[in-house]
Amino acid sequence: MKFVDEATIDIAAGDGGAGCVSFRREKFIPFGGPNGGNGGRGGSVFAVADRNINTLIDYRYARRHEARNGEQGRGSDQFGAASDDIVLRMPVGTIISDFETGDVLVELLEHGQREILAKGGDGGFGNLHYKTATNRSPRQKTPGWPGEAKKLKLELRVLADVGLLGMPNAGKSTLITAISNARPKIADYPFTTLAPNLGVVRVGPERSFVVADIPGLIEGASEGAGLGHQFLRHLQRTRLLLHIVDAAPFDDSVDPVQQAKAIVAELKKYDPKLHAKPRWLVFNKLDMVPEAEREQRVKDYVKRLRYKGPVFSISALARAGLQPLVEAIYTDVAKHQRVDVLPDQRFEAPAPSDE
Repeated sequence: MKFVDEATIDIAAGDGGAGCVSFRREKFIPFGGPNGGNGGRGGSVFAVADRNINTLIDYRYARRHEARNGEQGRGSDQFGAASDDIVLRMPVGTIISDFETGDVLVELLEHGQREILAKGGDGGFGNLHYKTATNRSPRQKTPGWPGEAKKLKLELRVLADVGLLGMPNAGKSTLITAISNARPKIADYPFTTLAPNLGVVRVGPERSFVVADIPGLIEGASEGAGLGHQFLRHLQRTRLLLHIVDAAPFDDSVDPVQQAKAIVAELKKYDPKLHAKPRWLVFNKLDMVPEAEREQRVKDYVKRLRYKGPVFSISALARAGLQPLVEAIYTDVAKHQRVDVLPDQRFEAPAPSDE
């Protein structure tokens, strides 16, 4: 299935049905009185978060979603039927905003979350509604109220604890395959990954976190080079960034330090808040470096980068050095997860009084 993370749709709720003017007419009942019913409510448009959907492709091609109008009121005290609501199922992590103003209307962050996007119009009143003791034969009615209509922009940002960042062919897809249940495409050419991938890393019983892998970023992405910045939005909800650096490039003219600096610069151009997120350095492909040179090479890279945060040396292909990395990530993620502690609600008997 093609991965689509942006779409524009038009929605329209149904109009309310008009009220009815009617009087009871039966044999031997000359003054039956008013019996025109109210109109029915128009259908509303709802959005529901569904964890079984991971793309907005359905809304790329079906762009108009319109609910039906409510039925009109009828005589014999018959009220018009309300129309059914429309439910639009969207991936968890979808941001729904107004196309014209850009204001965010809804963020779908939990499975099953249900939010109204456009409210259906209420039905109009029939003359039965206006009957009083002094107004026994009213002839007024009201039309139904119009339903809301909007043009919306849908934007998907995946929900993950950790995001992988790095140049193409740095080994991000190999790493997420080695530590999680994700199975992205892996090949020996750049830009193998064309869409974000999510993987769940199981550290132990009831101990896990989610990792997001996005296509590689290169220098000049802000000007549209490579795949540009179009997938960086998927890292904005992550808690931690793993900067994967190829410690053993095939081309000797390639400097991993300059590549790492270029990635950081592109990150800052895109979003200063994303640049300010905690970022760990992970040097990959150390199995291709002679064992005697590995430690010194990593130290040289760190010194040239002037980096003072956590550093890890791994080989995703050989599954070396992954366990310490996974344990450290889980410790950091778990430390920042919100824990709701319920107050102690045990009953305590009141102290006896002296009286």
